[in-house]
Amino acid sequence: MKHIIQQNWNTGSNSKIDFYEILKVIKEYITNGSKVFIGTDSFISQKKVCFASAICLYGPKCSGRYFFFKETLPNKPYKALVSRITEETRRSVEIGCLLMDEYGFNPNTIELHLDVSPFSAGNATSKFSDMLRGYVQGYGFDYRLKPDAWASQSIADKHSK
Repeated sequence: MKHIIQQNWNTGSNSKIDFYEILKVIKEYITNGSKVFIGTDSFISQKKVCFASAICLYGPKCSGRYFFFKETLPNKPYKALVSRITEETRRSVEIGCLLMDEYGFNPNTIELHLDVSPFSAGNATSKFSDMLRGYVQGYGFDYRLKPDAWASQSIADKHSK
């Protein structure tokens, strides 16, 4: 999990920010009744896949704010949709666990947004929704699927391209 801390994190306006500064902002937002929303999306090309993960903050007393990092890897292990979608979810879970286990954030203040459609939608990712939902719930996190998964579907998606 230490590699998450060492990533090149950015603000929503694309300024570099240290992970420990992000932690301070998260604490301030949670103190004011906000929640942490985590999402990851990917974009695959002929030779590479880019994963973008976002930590989003939003609540009744604070304006929205987010932070993200991107990682580009060879696409070979992620050509199959199931492996890419599972990796997106794993990355979000890992960030959530870091916040919970290493920094003491309550899992009730963290919500993961999965870039998958519900089973009933019948889309390409729908067949993975039950598996990934169970994976996330096993760690104690709340979750959202499309179309309510805005942290992955909008924020992370914007930066994965």
